[in-house]
Amino acid sequence: MGSLGRAIYLVGSWIRIAGQAVDRVGCSLQGSHLFQEQVSRHRTLMSLFEKNPVVDKDAFLAPGASVIGDVQVGRGSSIWYGCVLRGDVNSIRVGSGTNIQDNALVHVAKSNIRGNVLPTTIGNNVTIGHGAVLHGCTVEDEAFVGMGATLLDGAYVEKNAMVAAGALVRQNTRVPFGEVWGGSPAKFMRKLTEEEIAFISQSATNYTNLATVHAAENSKGFEEIELEKTLRKKFARKDEEYDSMIGVVRETPTELTLPDNILPDKAQKAAT
Repeated sequence: MGSLGRAIYLVGSWIRIAGQAVDRVGCSLQGSHLFQEQVSRHRTLMSLFEKNPVVDKDAFLAPGASVIGDVQVGRGSSIWYGCVLRGDVNSIRVGSGTNIQDNALVHVAKSNIRGNVLPTTIGNNVTIGHGAVLHGCTVEDEAFVGMGATLLDGAYVEKNAMVAAGALVRQNTRVPFGEVWGGSPAKFMRKLTEEEIAFISQSATNYTNLATVHAAENSKGFEEIELEKTLRKKFARKDEEYDSMIGVVRETPTELTLPDNILPDKAQKAAT
């Protein structure tokens, strides 16, 4: 950002401050008829009842996610946009390399009808799909819970098992090793193939890599973002035939290049 840009940015800050001052004056003049909007107090990490969330420094918590109370998130795990992990009346444990995708909800139960304590435990390298709901349940290592699935109190998903998208796993139901369960209520559908079991592990790895990119993007400052905008505009690709006619060779700057492990075609070429 040049000198002019900095000056404009500073003037913009002054105008916003002045606007806030005017708003306060207007509110005081309205008296008892005042309607005042409150600033959002959202916090990605929030302590509750003296219970503090503990998140590994290498985990990714997306802006807009909520991790509340007695929650632990392991190394390399990712909690995506709009997720809520609420460990208020019990604990939530998330292992390493696990991804809990956008708008998923993880909660706990203080106890069930039988008086059993029901925290929620999610193992290592687990994939929890978009919009899934997990309540007082256990998901073992390298299991897969599909988009929009619901796991109720006491549900137990064993290692390398898969809960299909939209499935409803009833209370105290156990999904055995290497099986696919689906439907509402969820029932056994078939055995997983070796390729599908390998896919579960690869899915967790893919999300770990993707979370690294999102974490880097979310950590960028204003000046870095503006620089990238300028570079993208400058190096925007045109039609290859047009470029060849005018003799232009366009090379993408390193700042705009994703790591090889994010793009599948580049990863395959690098491996060969």
